[in-house]
Amino acid sequence: MTKTPASNPVAPALAELERAMQLDPGNPEIAKSLGNAHKAAGDRDKAAECYRQALRIAPDHLPSLYNLGLVLHEMNRLEEAERMFDRARRLAPKDVEVLAHLGAIQCKRAEHADAAATLRAALQFAPENSKLWLWLAIACEGIPDGIEESIQCLRRSLAIDPGFAEALAQLGAAYRKLGKLREAEEAYRSALGLDPGLAGAIDGLGGLHLDAGRLDEAVAQYRRALHSSPGAATHYNGLGCALTRSGGLAEAVDCFRKAIDLQPGYAGAYHNLGTALALQGATGEALHCFKEALRLKPGDAAIRECLLYEKQRACDWTQLDELIDAQRQSVLLQSESPISPFSLLSIPSTRTEQLRCARDFAARYARAAARDREKLAFHFDRGRKSRLTIGYLSADFHAHVTAYVMAELFELHDRSRFEIIAFSYGPEDGSPMRARLKRSFEKFVDVGALPHAAAASAIHAQGVDILVDLKGYTEHARTEITALRPAPIQVSYMGYPATMAAEFIDYMVADRFVIPAEHASDYSEALVLMPGSYYVNDRLRAVADTPPRGDLGLPQDAFVFCCFNQTYKILPQVFAVWMRLLSARPGSVLWLLEGSPESTQNLRREARAHGIDDRRLVFAPKLPLDRHLGRLRSADLFLDTLPYNAHTTATDALWVGVPVLTCPGDTFVSRVAGSLLTAVGMPELITSSLADYEALALRLARSPDGLGAIRGKLAHNRTTTPLFDTPGFVRHLEQAYARMWAQYLTGTPPQGFAVKAAEETEPGQT
Repeated sequence: MTKTPASNPVAPALAELERAMQLDPGNPEIAKSLGNAHKAAGDRDKAAECYRQALRIAPDHLPSLYNLGLVLHEMNRLEEAERMFDRARRLAPKDVEVLAHLGAIQCKRAEHADAAATLRAALQFAPENSKLWLWLAIACEGIPDGIEESIQCLRRSLAIDPGFAEALAQLGAAYRKLGKLREAEEAYRSALGLDPGLAGAIDGLGGLHLDAGRLDEAVAQYRRALHSSPGAATHYNGLGCALTRSGGLAEAVDCFRKAIDLQPGYAGAYHNLGTALALQGATGEALHCFKEALRLKPGDAAIRECLLYEKQRACDWTQLDELIDAQRQSVLLQSESPISPFSLLSIPSTRTEQLRCARDFAARYARAAARDREKLAFHFDRGRKSRLTIGYLSADFHAHVTAYVMAELFELHDRSRFEIIAFSYGPEDGSPMRARLKRSFEKFVDVGALPHAAAASAIHAQGVDILVDLKGYTEHARTEITALRPAPIQVSYMGYPATMAAEFIDYMVADRFVIPAEHASDYSEALVLMPGSYYVNDRLRAVADTPPRGDLGLPQDAFVFCCFNQTYKILPQVFAVWMRLLSARPGSVLWLLEGSPESTQNLRREARAHGIDDRRLVFAPKLPLDRHLGRLRSADLFLDTLPYNAHTTATDALWVGVPVLTCPGDTFVSRVAGSLLTAVGMPELITSSLADYEALALRLARSPDGLGAIRGKLAHNRTTTPLFDTPGFVRHLEQAYARMWAQYLTGTPPQGFAVKAAEETEPGQT
């Protein structure tokens, strides 16, 4: 045994107990007392070994079971601690302390139903124990539909002990979960009034600031908290979350690492560190963090979502089916951890699953917005107007793919009938696209630094009649703004290819191909069906000269299959088809967009596993749009992905004359390429199964004349069909806006409609 320094006040007792142990090695009381001394000296490992020694001597020695459970709990070895207290409970079923500790550990292990049963048993013997009521509240909160009982337990705890700060903080958490944000803030502040350093209340109040988009306040609060409590892991985690949201990724990563150093088993910090690292492009490290978070918190759907998405980005397909099945099951079970609806779009999932997931997600936003909506009390006037005010809300008004396809739409709006305003919460990147967009709007309002409520107020102050959300549930979205209902009519368009299932979104712009009539019931919005494709295009996209193939790393005379979709869209089943095509068409290559080093390495490995020389995979680095479009002409055939189709990448290919081959599925996101091909008059490139997709791709790859005819038809249709008729598209979209307003004037709920190609201005718009 390591000697305890003589300066330690416990040292004399340790020395005496060690001598006693040598004289009477079969005495469990001495072994237990020696464990207590080591624990007092700060050596939990030695304390645990002494308690185990006592139990080897006397397996039913209750004090040693209890103390070993305590020290294991302190060491965060929860599974072992639970076993000790469970054994102690069998020996002393009425011992309140044993039951209390067992219930607390079961709560921490997310065994909420077991914890509730254990704590109710303890309360039979100690009904006035405020801490037991607190732990029962925590257990009930983790049980489906148990939040109201949780609040009742907390009120009982506070009735017994009105100064119980921890119960007040937990009450704040329960109110926050219900969307009662005013009550939550009051509870947190009351808790801090009793205990200014209470971590749960500090972190809860910081979370409220984050929820409301008050990032500066959140950062400042966590910094103040860390100044007074520099050893609080949760404060570092909270500060890291606030910095991640506000763009301070480097410091955020440092904060999460510090939280983990202070609390090695902190699953939330690992999860958040993984997110920050993924945003920095550190794929390998991010994957490690997500795996560790899931190990520490098994079954957490939000962590599993991040792990699955990052594995998709890395084209790491190990355990892919298992993770996908688990996520889909979580949607059916309405997992306590919220799953982003966007994460379902790139995996096999049904419209029903997407609707259910989005409905649950939207309800959270609606609950969180309820208090501010009541306080803001926005009022809207119904009346005819000489000009409708259309607001476009997005984080992507800069050098971004959304801007590249939408810029001309903003420029072509009829200013005599519509006032067009941008509400931007994305970065000012100083790009030519940013400058072009600023010129294209009558007003360009930057709400990026504003909290959600202030941003909504800014939109309402501009008198917006129709607010068009271009983000939906995609990355960097601030759905909290639309949840506050700053405009009388709110529309989902372009950014999110699925239902938002939100009561605060009235319409969705789509077309008959992406949402056939038989699919309409799986969308909560009133559907506005455009006469061609719902997808708008910018005819002013510049195309640079096409370099020689050799300069692009492509063989001069090879047949070039290509797919410039992001790597997370590439799944094993479609990749296997591509490999069979390479095998059947000797000398051909597959041209892909370069992702992370991990994705390149994994795709090359997968190619070899299919018997394909990995040098036949050629990876294209990212380039400015004009140069990318110029090089894209070197491809012979664009191969689409499933279930997440090519969207902008498909329009890019069609714009420069490269045929796109697709296989539509049953969801919006899996039918976009088919919509584009329909609108450009190329339905022969839409297949009905992967087998047909593979057969047609091979037939075109083996038939220069057949492919030449397809390319010739595309070159003609490019200038004569609706897909790239941007002025015509804008007229149709304006007709849709006018009809939405006309319906609003009648006071009836939003109703879906199809825009007719020859339709004139709607009644009600003068």
